[in-house]
Amino acid sequence: MGKLPKLGYFGYATGDMANNLTFTFASMFLLIYYTDVAGISAAAVGTLFLVLRIFDAFTDVIAGRLVDKTYTKRFGKFRPYILFGSLPLLLISVATFHVPQIGETGMLLYAYVTYALLGIAYTLVNIPYGSLAAAMTQVPAERAKLATARTLGAAITGALLGIFVSPLLTPENDLQRIFTTITIAFVFVGMALYLFTFFTTKERVFRSVPRVSFRQSMATLKGNKPLLLLCISSLLMLSGMISSGTAQIYLMRDVFDALYLVPVTSGAQLLLIFAMAPFVPMIVRRFGKRNAYIGGTVIAAVGATVTFLAPDQWVALGGTLVMMPGVMFVAMLVWAIEADTVEYGEWKTGVRAEGITYAVFSFTRKAGQAVGGAVAAYAIGIGGYVAGTEVVGTSAEWGIRIGAALVPAVFVLASGLIMLAYPLTDRVHAELVAEIAARRSAETGVAVTSEDVEESVSLSTAAFSNDEIPTDPRPRRWFRK
Repeated sequence: MGKLPKLGYFGYATGDMANNLTFTFASMFLLIYYTDVAGISAAAVGTLFLVLRIFDAFTDVIAGRLVDKTYTKRFGKFRPYILFGSLPLLLISVATFHVPQIGETGMLLYAYVTYALLGIAYTLVNIPYGSLAAAMTQVPAERAKLATARTLGAAITGALLGIFVSPLLTPENDLQRIFTTITIAFVFVGMALYLFTFFTTKERVFRSVPRVSFRQSMATLKGNKPLLLLCISSLLMLSGMISSGTAQIYLMRDVFDALYLVPVTSGAQLLLIFAMAPFVPMIVRRFGKRNAYIGGTVIAAVGATVTFLAPDQWVALGGTLVMMPGVMFVAMLVWAIEADTVEYGEWKTGVRAEGITYAVFSFTRKAGQAVGGAVAAYAIGIGGYVAGTEVVGTSAEWGIRIGAALVPAVFVLASGLIMLAYPLTDRVHAELVAEIAARRSAETGVAVTSEDVEESVSLSTAAFSNDEIPTDPRPRRWFRK
């Protein structure tokens, strides 16, 4: 299994561009829409985020099982969900950002129903999309490229939202009309992107069990320590990042009176990710995915701490610019690391279960989103923030600072410390892939020569320097135990 076609990387990237028309848009602007447009209190929104995002996390597991049971000869396991689930997702996003003025209770009920539906619709598209990468290739170098492409796609959407939408969120503008117009436009843009993903990606990895039973799914998860540790780390990481993204506009607009800097940070994010992308393979070859991931979390935590203590908007901007590279690097690596845990489950059981593996991973990320969004809203609410106030008080200011910077600093650093115990290094993963290849050759009756095994291991260890490539494809005895 060699390199993917270039169109495949681009097609996979456009899928996350489309995903983030709903996900990032809601993460960045739904709190401010609920508080400043719909008129729902920040504390009530915090509870809504906590309850519904935890509910959404459980729907991920259900979606994962649904995906594992699905298989079509024509379209495969994952692409049909992208084809048929995208339009409902985009239409529900329009409804979510159009809360009718039907009284406080009525508006809150409407917000609960539409946001719950948005989460379900997003899950039914995102779980198959995320699982697709592990089915497109097993070569870590190619997976790293897919992960980078996905991160670039998401970053482009996030940066464009920050550059073009954030400056519009001023009191003198008709915010309801702005949000309605944008979400309707996203229906057409998103459908074009999703269709491009559907037609340019292909599931290429061989699977001996096309439809995975519940028992087989659970077997692949049982004892998957790498997946467990990655999930805990991602929960903490996402908690910090969602808290930061949710409260960032409040920090710049209400604490520093510098809303004009939000587009600047979004533009800087876009430039940074394009500047960093070519260096990711080199850094991974030098340090390995796990160590690079940990390093990214340390950099991000330092930047967030600077932002928390910043005396003015320029120091806060500097802290944000320090935090960004660390966050982006982790964001690029996490998808490739998650795909590696699929091989670990297959090595243990002989069954590839991308759906349930990605679903469990996504479950913890959704839980992180719930915690991060709720913590940010609670911090702002407890601080005493009142929508429409020209000058925030000291208590409200520190509530915003805590949600925008202190929570991210603590949670992100903790996520890196968790990964110190992660056992599935690049070398060990290469050995597992080689043994899986040997098993498949025995199942299919196709002989595998020593040169084939050496090539498989070499491709699987693209993250190593050549003198570190293991020659024995069998997993280490300590790891097998």
